[in-house]
Amino acid sequence: MNLFKKIFELIFGTKQQRDMKKLLPLVKQINDFEPAVSALNNDELRAKTAEFRERLEKGENIDSVMPEAFAVVREVSKRTLKMRHFDVQLMGGIVLHRGIIAEMKTGEGKTLAATLPMYINAISGKGCHLVTVNDYLAKRDAIWMAPIYKFLDLTVGVINHEKSYRIEWDDVSTYTMKAVECTRQQAYQCDITYGTNNEFGFDYLRDNMVFQPQAKVQRKHHYAIVDEVDSILIDEARTPLIISGPTDETTDLYYRIDKIVPRMTEAEVNEKKEPVEGTGDYTVDEKDRAVVLTEMGLQKAESLLGVNDIFSPKNSKMVHHVIQAVRAHKLYHLDVDYVLENGEVVIVDEFTGRKMPGRRWSDGLHQAIEAKERMEIKKEFQTLATITFQNYFRMYTKLAGMTGTAETEATEFYSIYKLDVAVIPTNVKVTRLDEADKIYINEKAKFNAIVRDIAERHAKGQPILVGTVSVEKSEKLGILLKRKNIRHNVLNAKFHEREAEIIRDAGMLGAVTIATNMAGRGTDIKLGEGVVEAGGLMVIGSERHEARRIDNQLRGRSGRQGDPGESQFYVSLEDDLMRLFGMDRQIGLMTRFGFSEEEEIQSKMISRAIERAQKRVETRNFEIRKNLLEYDNVMNEQRSYIYNIRDRILDIQNNMPVVEEIIDDVVESYLSGMPNPTRPDTWENDEIGMWFRINFFTDPDLDFSDLTYKDAKDLMIATIKKLTWERLQNIPDQIRAEGFKYVMLNTLDTKWKEHLRNIDALQEGIGLRGYAQKNPIVEYKVEASNMFYGMRERFKLEGISLLSRLQIQANFETKEEDYEAVPTSTKTVHAEYGQFDSISSGSASQQNAAIAGMHSKPQPVRKQAKPGRNEACWCGSGKKYKHCHMDEDLRKERTSRTAPPPQ
Repeated sequence: MNLFKKIFELIFGTKQQRDMKKLLPLVKQINDFEPAVSALNNDELRAKTAEFRERLEKGENIDSVMPEAFAVVREVSKRTLKMRHFDVQLMGGIVLHRGIIAEMKTGEGKTLAATLPMYINAISGKGCHLVTVNDYLAKRDAIWMAPIYKFLDLTVGVINHEKSYRIEWDDVSTYTMKAVECTRQQAYQCDITYGTNNEFGFDYLRDNMVFQPQAKVQRKHHYAIVDEVDSILIDEARTPLIISGPTDETTDLYYRIDKIVPRMTEAEVNEKKEPVEGTGDYTVDEKDRAVVLTEMGLQKAESLLGVNDIFSPKNSKMVHHVIQAVRAHKLYHLDVDYVLENGEVVIVDEFTGRKMPGRRWSDGLHQAIEAKERMEIKKEFQTLATITFQNYFRMYTKLAGMTGTAETEATEFYSIYKLDVAVIPTNVKVTRLDEADKIYINEKAKFNAIVRDIAERHAKGQPILVGTVSVEKSEKLGILLKRKNIRHNVLNAKFHEREAEIIRDAGMLGAVTIATNMAGRGTDIKLGEGVVEAGGLMVIGSERHEARRIDNQLRGRSGRQGDPGESQFYVSLEDDLMRLFGMDRQIGLMTRFGFSEEEEIQSKMISRAIERAQKRVETRNFEIRKNLLEYDNVMNEQRSYIYNIRDRILDIQNNMPVVEEIIDDVVESYLSGMPNPTRPDTWENDEIGMWFRINFFTDPDLDFSDLTYKDAKDLMIATIKKLTWERLQNIPDQIRAEGFKYVMLNTLDTKWKEHLRNIDALQEGIGLRGYAQKNPIVEYKVEASNMFYGMRERFKLEGISLLSRLQIQANFETKEEDYEAVPTSTKTVHAEYGQFDSISSGSASQQNAAIAGMHSKPQPVRKQAKPGRNEACWCGSGKKYKHCHMDEDLRKERTSRTAPPPQ
């Protein structure tokens, strides 16, 4: 394969040569525009933005506008920043515009090159993002490059962890800028927004947790350039972004409710399995493992729990928990459905009889069983929202990246992100001397050799940058230098602003800087006075990193823009990389052959072993990231469904048709479970009546015997619509839609959070399937899909069920705190990120608002006892109660109990 590649390259040239051959004609076009563009005055130059916009709006292709637009950006840069883009920077800009990763060596001006594609892609007004590795670089680069954008009438924003900014003119005459604090939303509304990968990702997740559309901060994902793309899309891609918060219920609630179950009694049922009022608190259906609370049971639960209204917003989940507690006691049995092991409730598979560690029953049932068995119910933070960087950045219509080291990871970039890599030549030939590795038997000998080398070079004033693989190693080396009285800076990426400042000064005469390999990334090292004569910047690697590109990144610190410089790596057979791949066994062998600690080893075998070890680690890490992506791809489809329906529910101007769809789905799903779904004449009316009683607290007593499947289905749909939506016809549409939003968002978010919790548990235990000769990923995909389908069906049914008990009043409004799913405190989990406050969007305006419901129980208007369903109605009409006032009476008793009280 390598021989074929060499022959191909001899005939057609290397990939880099072929790429450059395609770019050179475009560079010539840009340069041809330079004389005409340079002749324009400032106003004429600024007017070019409006001209380009008009051309694009008329349908002209953006690529045909690009050469002139790039020439305009270069001219503005000359006037404002006193920097003219090199031809290689134009090449980098073209590559970035095309959605390709540009590998540009350290010091080649990636920050300036990015202004070209950012401008041309931002003039559409859809918003462009430039993604950096830390807050300091985001703010620094935005302020630094803003004169170009502002001159050309584009707005610039910055997203930092704590604050957001708009970049405005400080002094137009001197082209200086200042950062002005603004809201996060305002920063995202800018044409160009700088920020970090973490903040962009977390903002996306938070946007899909809001309860008012206006609380969202991000726009659509149009175009992004990822700076230090290998660090963000590869190194950090193994850790997903997670927003977590405390579970909604305290553990005390489960124990409180569990205590009342023994004091409740099972009701008698008639021949139709209907509860006989006054005989008990609940009925149990073993076949469907269902529990129905009677009116007497609801009143007893209120009394035993000490609450006035069990259906009020504050207590809205208690009914559900009471039902689950009764199910736990009456339908789930120790050593049959579950066992107790190591202080945990472990589910037993009903079909195989095997234990299923790591799995949990949903809807609070597992907690109810834990309370029943007096087991500990752990209060913990649960996942509220999560996404991987892979799936976040793949949402952009066009994505590009830039870094000094990408070619070694080209396969992964294309495999996961469908991103090609183009290597851009340096503006001036690199003259740095890259020496062969120096190898020692043990770490002590290696560090002694490094210190000797530093001392000799420091004595002649040559600046030295030492890269280490860890903070621990950087501090250890710092102690050794201190003993030699060599002044130095130790930098380990703890404070980004200070980090950049130290790295910037690392090229000064006599400077000695020790840094973790990634510290100060994104900051150029410029040589101080007299440094060229001293030999330029010396880069010393104290250890080989597990990824070759990190070593290349460290080497690239020296030799910027043709500067002189050197690089040297020191390796010991005790280094982590060597030890992990068995090279420590060579120590005894070499000691036997007479190698001393201080002796340098020259070995091609060891050099090849280092390279093989790095490739093996890179391959392993690639597999880890691919594996993570395979798991998250399952979640990505589910997340897309949830976020899509959530957006539709949020839009109160257009969300009412969603109710119709959900009701259709609920009926379709229920009927599909019938023994003969297409034969209504075979359906058990009593069973359908039970389904209506469980979910809608009424039995409409439907007759399907002479109906076709379509007519029967339509009858059920019409009945549910009457119970839920059509009864609110006199309420203005907008307020009715707000009520729907309230109920459905609360239900959806609760079910989604619960699903994420179950998915976490599934992931923790799925690896054990490998011991049973099963593919864990295949097993995960199947089980996660089944869990999602079940959650989705429960959301729809429970949402519609709640709507059937909702009463909307036009003088109410909803607020953020009305929503059960809003976490009181949340935290983001990724790298070093910590707490943040939950977003509050405020309440909806009075005219758009709201909803409410049963803030107090209605007073009864009748004194006499309620008749049985088949007895004569109390009104004297002569009809059976079930055909007359039963439905209305039940609704009066149940409705209005889920919305918030008036303010």
